[in-house]
This record gives sequence, structure tokens and C-alpha cells, in this order.
Amino acid sequence: MRSFSGSDAQPLQNVVLIGMPGVGKSTLGVLLAKALGFDFLDTDLSIQRRAGKTLSAYMDNKGYQALRDLEAQVIQEIDCQKTVIATGGSAVYSAEAMARLGSLGVIVYLRCSVETLVTRIPSMADRGIAAPPGQTLAAVAAERVPMYQRYADITVDIQDLDSHQALTDMQTALSCQA
Repeated sequence: MRSFSGSDAQPLQNVVLIGMPGVGKSTLGVLLAKALGFDFLDTDLSIQRRAGKTLSAYMDNKGYQALRDLEAQVIQEIDCQKTVIATGGSAVYSAEAMARLGSLGVIVYLRCSVETLVTRIPSMADRGIAAPPGQTLAAVAAERVPMYQRYADITVDIQDLDSHQALTDMQTALSCQA
């Protein structure tokens, strides 16, 4: 485990948020960036800018694997400091992208139950989730959760937390790393 705080530690450079779609990476990322005095970067928005269309439109045209590939390219090109980075849920499919994110800072896995996520995501297709057609959110979670756990330096369980408490828990987890 890398050291993130304490007298002999390097100052926190970046915080990378990973987790399932709908968990709140973008929403909580903005709040965390404000609390830390950091910038905020949403890789989904960077992908949309690069593609010139929404994630769902890009996936409809090119397929889910092309979206994952574009996401990995965009992540490889990230160069920032003092930034909270909210990743797309499928960033974990690229070992190279995750290595890049790990080199940029601490990786925080935001964990939430599939039952809660299903209530937040009425349509996977409209949301632009990079998954094979017909795959359920539960199947996506079964595939991705072990990868989130593997790449995470910190896991914060945000189940049943409001945004204020989730932010507090993230800040506590970041400050407790030594």
C-alpha cells in the first residue's frame, strides 16, 4: 500500500475515483475536488469531446469495445496534478489505463450495491455503459467488481450515504492512509 499522508509521505497529487456507473463518481468527485482545493476531471466528458458525440451515440455507432478502447486512450493521455479524476466505469478493463491512473495518484473505489444502482440507472443503453448488448447491470457488476477491488488503494462504501456523509468518509479514508 502506498503512503498518502503523514510527515514522511509525498503530498497527495491526484485522487482517482473508480466504481460502477451510477455510484456517484462525477457528483462526489466535484464535491471532493472543492473540499481539497483540487481541479476536477471527468473522463467520460473527455471521451465525449474526443468522439464528438455522447457515449451512447458512440457506442451505437462503433460498439462497446470501441468505447472501451477510446476510454483507455484518453486515460493514457491524462497529465494533471491536484485533480480529482472521475473515471468511466469500464476504465478497469485496460491494465495500461489503470497503471497510468495508479501512477497519477491514489485510486479510490466507491462501492455501492447493485440493487441501489438499478434504481439510479433506468436504462443502460441511454447511460452509455460499455457492455455487450443485453448484459444486465448485475452481470456488469459481477464482471467489474473484482477488478475495482484489485486496483483500489482505498475502498469507500457509500451505500445508504448522502453526499455529505460520502464526502466525509472519502476525506477520512484519504487522511488515514499512512
